[in-house]
Parts: sequence; C-alpha cells; structure tokens
Amino acid sequence: MTNTAVRPASDIEAPLVLTTDAPRTLGFLDQFALWGNFGISLFGPVTGALVAATTGSLWKGLLAVVVGCVIGALVLGGAAVFGSQTGAPAMTCLRGLFGRRGSMAPTVLNIAQNVGWATMEIIIISQAAVAVTSERWRWVFVLLAGVIATTMAVRPLGSVKLLRKFMVWLVLIASVYLFVQVLSKPMHDLPQDNVLGFWPAVDLAAAGVVSFAPLAADYTRHSRTNKAAFAGSSLGYGLAAIAYYALGVFAVATLQTNSEDVITALVVLPAGAIALLVLLVDEVDEAYANVYSTTMAAHNLIGKVDRRWISVAIGVLATGLALMVDLGNYTQFLFLIGSVFVPLFAAAIADFFLVSKMNWDVSGTARFRWQPAVAWLIGFVAYQVVNPGTVSRWSPFWTDVQQRVFNHQPVPTWLGATVTSIVVSMLAAVVLGRVGRRPLDN
Repeated sequence: MTNTAVRPASDIEAPLVLTTDAPRTLGFLDQFALWGNFGISLFGPVTGALVAATTGSLWKGLLAVVVGCVIGALVLGGAAVFGSQTGAPAMTCLRGLFGRRGSMAPTVLNIAQNVGWATMEIIIISQAAVAVTSERWRWVFVLLAGVIATTMAVRPLGSVKLLRKFMVWLVLIASVYLFVQVLSKPMHDLPQDNVLGFWPAVDLAAAGVVSFAPLAADYTRHSRTNKAAFAGSSLGYGLAAIAYYALGVFAVATLQTNSEDVITALVVLPAGAIALLVLLVDEVDEAYANVYSTTMAAHNLIGKVDRRWISVAIGVLATGLALMVDLGNYTQFLFLIGSVFVPLFAAAIADFFLVSKMNWDVSGTARFRWQPAVAWLIGFVAYQVVNPGTVSRWSPFWTDVQQRVFNHQPVPTWLGATVTSIVVSMLAAVVLGRVGRRPLDN
C-alpha cells in the first residue's frame, strides 16, 4: 500500500499552466478580505474627489458614489461567478461568450488595461511615498512596489491568505483614523468649475468598480462555491469602494482639496502620514492583482507557458513604465475603460445566466458566437453616444453622433451612460441569444 503525502492547504498554489485544474481553497471570508483589500485603494479618494467635482454637491456626490458602486459591484459579482462555475480564468471564461478565437479581442484589451492599471498603481504608490518622504526617493519606491507586486503575483493564493490574516486589520484602523480626521473639519461649499451632473458622476464611480470585473474570475476560480464568489467579491469590493470614494468626497468638502492634491491633503493631517503609510503598503495588492490578472489573460493566448515567468515579465514592464510616465488624465481613462468593459460584462452576465444557463464551453475548441459580440458592440455604442468623453481624435466623432441622435438637444439629465449601456447590452444579449440559440446536444 502506497502512502500519499497530503500537502497542507497553505502550500497549495495556483496552477502554473492553463490546462491544470484550479484548486478550490477560498471560502467567503478569504474572498471578502481579498476584495475588500482591493477596494481599499489610494485611487479611492482620487475617484471620490473627481465625483465631488463632477456633481458640485456633497450629498449628490455621496449618492452618486453609492449608486455607481452598487451597480459596479453587481456586475463584478456576476463576473465572479464565471470563475467559480467554470474553474477557468476570466479571459478564458470569455471563450464561452465569443468562442476561442473571439475571446482574443477582449483578452488583448484586458492585457492593455491591466498593464496600464498596474503602472498607474505603482505610480500612485510612489507619489504617496514621496509626499511622506522626498521626491529624490521616487525611483526607489517605484522599484520596491514593482518587486513586491511581482512577488505576490508569483504566489497568488499565498498572498490572499496573507492579506486576510494581517493587512485587513491594519487597514481598518488606518481607515477609521482618516475618516475621523476628515469629518472633524468644518464643511465648505464644493467648487462649481467642472460640474457635469449626477449621472456622469455615477459613471465615474461605476467604472472604477467595473474595472475589476475582467479580473474577477482569475481569483474566484479558486472559490469553493458560487455564493461565496458572488458575495465575497461584490460585498468586499463594493463596501470598500463606497467608503474610500466617500472619503474623497468628504475631503473635497472639508479639506478644500481636489483630485490632484487629495493624497497630499490627507498626508498633512495629524498622523496622516502614518495612516497613509499603512494604506501605501496595502496599495501594493492592487498592483499585484493587475500583474497576476495580466498573466492569467496572457494564459488565454499562451496557456502552456509557466505563469511565473509571465508575471515576472509583466512586473518588469509595469515597473519600467512607472519610471517613465506620469499619472495622466485619470478621469478620461476611467470613462474609456468603462465604455469597453461595462457593456462587455453586462452582455456576458445576461448570456451566462439567462441564455446559456451557466453552461459555457471554455475549451480550446469553443466556437465563435456572433450574438454576444453584436450585443457588446451595441452596448459600447450606447455608452459612447450618451457620454462621448473628451479623448482627442475619438470623442469628436461620438459627440457628432450624439448630436444627431438627440437632434442637437442636450442629453437628458436622467440618462447615464453606465446604466444605459448595461440595460441595452443585456437586452441585446438576451434577444439575440435566444433568437440564434440552438438546442444543446444531448
């Protein structure tokens, strides 16, 4: 009789190649802590400050945060079930939506956005560290953040356990302290310079949360149940995002700051530097998530390559970019990302739950399906028509389309790009899916 050694749960790691089954080791608390840590981000106050500027009102800003984050969290939770049901990473799951070859288009877009997000996370980590120390040390913090994030991506499940055991408690203490300090200051009227309205602010808040939907299944493929995947991701990230976006809204009202200076304003609070240092350490998990998910997306294209080498290459690339580029126009980045991935995952959720009945073919032989692709395109167009943004050489075309659609009248104030895109793409996915659906083989 042969004795088989049983590996401790703490030693179990994510598979190195795509063809190996994913271990199911994560319960609700593991995923709630993981997604809560992802939602607690230095980008939170920055996004909240942008929402405040977009509404020009404290209470409208807070309401926009709640509405946008709830919408985004529901999309995130739906996307999380893709992984727990199929056991596949996020972009591989999309083979069930678009087929093997069709999934390459969103995979390439996801790789591009994840590299961008990883770079931006490393940049904001270095900027926050510089605010506490000195500009001359920026390159050191960039390298340090890149190295730690890449190391975590090499051991993703071990990193999840570490975040749950230690970082979540330190982060909660730091968060409560920052809220007490910010709310202890007198309130001021918000600036009215860049007011766009309530629904554009909802679009901003939702886009920040939905940006994690293309990453969700990379982690929930290790979930023990679908319920744990949905609840852990939507509640963990949604609640954390609401809190940290709200912190940014309150900071604009009490500290009289803006999206560019909000981190510095928090640093100069009494002991604010200490609280920000805790959040600075926690911020590395955001960069880690993007490095690891870029790896998982690449696995949809090159599934037989050891993921550890891919993670190292992505980590080096993001760190190098962070040394050379600036933060850039964060608002328009969020709008553009939202216009691509909000309708994509809305269509995917509708197809997965209502059309395909949670039965996707994610194999290497999955055939192209035109119906979800058309639904995605329709939802993308709907988003652009309602909110063309201000990206040069892109937005003028959609602004012209918008004027034609609305007969040169202003877009109704009740019409938001995010909600419109979700409704339109979901309806299109269901209608087209049922029209073109063939009976499943017995």
